Amino acid sequence: MNCVVIDDDKLSRKVVESYIERTDFLTFGASYPSAIEAINNIKKNEPVDLIFLDIEMPEMSGMEFLNSLSTTPQIIIISSKEQYALEAFEYDVTDYLLKPISYSRFFKAVSKANRRYKNSESFMQDKNEIFIKSNSALVRLNYDDILWIEALENYVVVNSYHEKYTIHFTMKAIEEKMPSTRFSRIHRSYIVNLSKIGVIEDNSVVIETESGSKAIPIGKSYRDKLLGDINLMTR
Repeated sequence: MNCVVIDDDKLSRKVVESYIERTDFLTFGASYPSAIEAINNIKKNEPVDLIFLDIEMPEMSGMEFLNSLSTTPQIIIISSKEQYALEAFEYDVTDYLLKPISYSRFFKAVSKANRRYKNSESFMQDKNEIFIKSNSALVRLNYDDILWIEALENYVVVNSYHEKYTIHFTMKAIEEKMPSTRFSRIHRSYIVNLSKIGVIEDNSVVIETESGSKAIPIGKSYRDKLLGDINLMTR
C-alpha cells in the first residue's frame, strides 16, 4: 500500500514514517507539513492507497482536506485530541490514532487497512466486469460497456456508453487491471476495447459512440501489438 503522511508536527511525521518503513506491506510515498502542500503534490505522484492525516493544521484542517478530495483513499487519523473522532468516522476513516502513537497500535490500524485493501482488490475485478470508485461508491461496469480509457494528467478517464468516470490511477496500473484479451493499449494515452473497434484506418482506430464516432490515434510503438491483438485476415 502506498502511504502519505500529512501532519504539521515534524516529530510526529518522523515517527509515522519510521513505522511505515518497518512494516512490510506498506510503502512510504511522501510526507507533507500541510494539507495545502499535500493537495498540490499528491496529484503529481503515484496513486495513494492510505493517508495518515492530522486534524489540527494551519490554513487547512484535516477535515477541510477530506472535503476537498474527489476520490478518497483509506484514511487513518493521527491526532492528539479525541474530540474529532465522531466527525472523522462520518468520513468512513479506517482508524483514529491518538498521539503519542505506539507501534503496536499503529500496526493494528494498518492491518485493518490492509484487510480492506485486499478485499477491495479482490472485489475490483471479476470475469466480465470491473468495479470503479466514483466518489464514495464502487460502480460496477461490464467490460462490454467500456469503450476506451484515456490518460488525464495523473488520472484516467473511463469512457462507457453512458458515462465518464475519472479515477486516480496511472495508465500502467489500469492496463494491468484490464484483461489483455479484451483491451489493448494503442497509444501512451489510450487503451481501447478491442470489440468496439469499427475501423482501423491510417494511424487511428474508430469507435462508434452514442453520439457518433471517435477516432483514437495509434502510437507508432503500439501498432504491431494492436495488429497482433486483433483477429487479422490479410495477404
